[in-house]
Amino acid sequence: MNQESGRSMIEMLGVLAIMGMLTVGAYELIKLAFDNQKQMKGTEEIFAIVNEVRKIHSQYDDFSNMDGDVILSMMEKKQNPYGGTYELTVDPTNARQFILTINGLSKSECQALITRAWTDSIGYKLSDKKESGATGSCNGTGDSNYVQITYGE
Repeated sequence: MNQESGRSMIEMLGVLAIMGMLTVGAYELIKLAFDNQKQMKGTEEIFAIVNEVRKIHSQYDDFSNMDGDVILSMMEKKQNPYGGTYELTVDPTNARQFILTINGLSKSECQALITRAWTDSIGYKLSDKKESGATGSCNGTGDSNYVQITYGE
């Protein structure tokens, strides 16, 4: 009898299948890490923008003279980490409040931001800490979703 050495085709296919599964798992973990990093950066930028607006307007009774485009340009924060833009506007119903809009979000990014507790926002405070404080639309296609957070008094 001849003894054969080496690997069979089935053994090789088994090894390739295991390697493929490990690669897919690693890809998902890396994607999750990048998404978390993007979300963390976006949150930090939102807090920085809000703090800057408050600092600039601390000497005024309201935000009626706020120019959101100038503030965002000065901070070099016109584009957000999600690929969209930030917008700063005065609340049309109350000049003592301003609205930060985050545009260009995917559905999952929008849902993550809209469910996060924005503890210093008007909506969060008015709901007795039961709602996130953010509003918006997460039903658009592609990157057409947005989130709005109102700050002020």
